[in-house]
Amino acid sequence: MLAVISDTHATDDHRLRGRTLDAVRSADAVIHAGDFYREPVLEALLDVNDSLYGVTGNNDDAALRDRLPGERVVAHEGATIAVRHRSRSGATGLALFGRERDADLVVFGHSHRPEFDDSGPVPLLNPGSYAQPRGNRAAHAELARTADGLSGRLVTPEGEPIEEFAVPVRDA
Repeated sequence: MLAVISDTHATDDHRLRGRTLDAVRSADAVIHAGDFYREPVLEALLDVNDSLYGVTGNNDDAALRDRLPGERVVAHEGATIAVRHRSRSGATGLALFGRERDADLVVFGHSHRPEFDDSGPVPLLNPGSYAQPRGNRAAHAELARTADGLSGRLVTPEGEPIEEFAVPVRDA
């Protein structure tokens, strides 16, 4: 299972709780789509799961910017996942970012709003913010490999499913 989180916005702790903590702890790998905020948050997350693939967000400090890229591509169980915090061009820019990287899925953060959008050329996933939802539902995403690609769901820290979705993988 792949856990996907974003927008922690903390200074010294990962702020994981409930189902989100369980998902991150038990995941084969974790993607963090930026805005850890301070370097001790990255360290705290690595203590929970050291298979963490993060990118920097617009609020991350210089120490995080020295350690993490602004964008990356993660290969997970045959799927190619392009990750960045945001795009000033919105969904169009995110889809272009994914297409340029031959991605099956683009993961992004920034808005704190959990959402899955497969209406464009590349599916887009924002896991929301499990720690600071800013008027949205606190959430994270969980992805599992299936015969056809990835099966995913957005989930609250209390374990309540928000949305289920599927991501086809070209080489499935």
